[in-house]
Amino acid sequence: MRIPLSVLDLSPIGAGSSVGEALRNTLTLAKHVEDLGYQRFWLAEHHSMPGIASAAPSIMIGQVAAATERIRVGSGGIMLPNHAPLVVAEQFGTLDALFPDRIDLGIGRAPGTDQVTAHALRRSADALSADEFPQQLAQLRAFVDDGFPADHPYAAITATPGLGARFAMWLLGSSTYSAQVAGLLGLPFAFARHFSPAQTMPALETYRSSFRPSEVLDEPYAMVTVAVLAADTDEKARYLAAPLKLTMARLRGGNPGRFPTPEEAAANPLTPQQEQMVSASSAGYIVGSQDTLREGLDDLLRLTDADEIMVSTMAHSIDDRLRSYELVAEVAPAPVH
Repeated sequence: MRIPLSVLDLSPIGAGSSVGEALRNTLTLAKHVEDLGYQRFWLAEHHSMPGIASAAPSIMIGQVAAATERIRVGSGGIMLPNHAPLVVAEQFGTLDALFPDRIDLGIGRAPGTDQVTAHALRRSADALSADEFPQQLAQLRAFVDDGFPADHPYAAITATPGLGARFAMWLLGSSTYSAQVAGLLGLPFAFARHFSPAQTMPALETYRSSFRPSEVLDEPYAMVTVAVLAADTDEKARYLAAPLKLTMARLRGGNPGRFPTPEEAAANPLTPQQEQMVSASSAGYIVGSQDTLREGLDDLLRLTDADEIMVSTMAHSIDDRLRSYELVAEVAPAPVH
């Protein structure tokens, strides 16, 4: 028995490539990991990032689901403050109607971008606060479950598609906030360790301690997302992974661009200041051969006792990404519990 493995894809746009090629690579990857036995394939939501093509996950979910047969497909995630809850209910109700029992709605509360772009998305400075997230989440659930009180103004609205949809709802987080909300609502929780490794255990402990059984789950179900780059040797894996750290350093430095080649990363080693800038997120990366990968995944499971591992692999070449996911699939560890 092995731990379920899943995929988070950001549709990286490589230097010298195009948005179209990046999105087509996502379809190629989805079909490949389905054949390898991965459980689910999620699409991220990012905006105003020249190296990331994953800005419209609800569109790409439909494309991926149509190109595959069995794998669950979803959002990692829909950043709810960027969208009207009714629109999300209708979009995912549509996806669920087309691909029943295969759609996941992973919900986050971060903007997935900078504040200027968030303002453009939300069209109001008042909407930039995350304080309304619980109300937005409650509205979304009510549109799907017909849960508005009779005296609520939205009780007259029928989300079509949406009402009665059976997509799986997850909460995503990189801190304890969404972990607690997920626990109190009895929903599955996905933690972004690839983004915030230091908060992994506080978030998981909060989720499990606050969990209340619901119609969805009898007990907590936690998935941990980890950045992985596997190759046939440790040396090659480190070489292929260097562009990710360079990309993060450029992004944090306010100079985002296309995802660089390994050659470009080798020609532009990080300065000590850049290394410090990316150290918080890169501390959780697992990079290496299968032996290194096996040890890293075993350590991750012992630490987190996760129910599922979601792998995010960023490499310039689609062939290197496909190979990395092959190597991961071959060494998936057994669950701790």
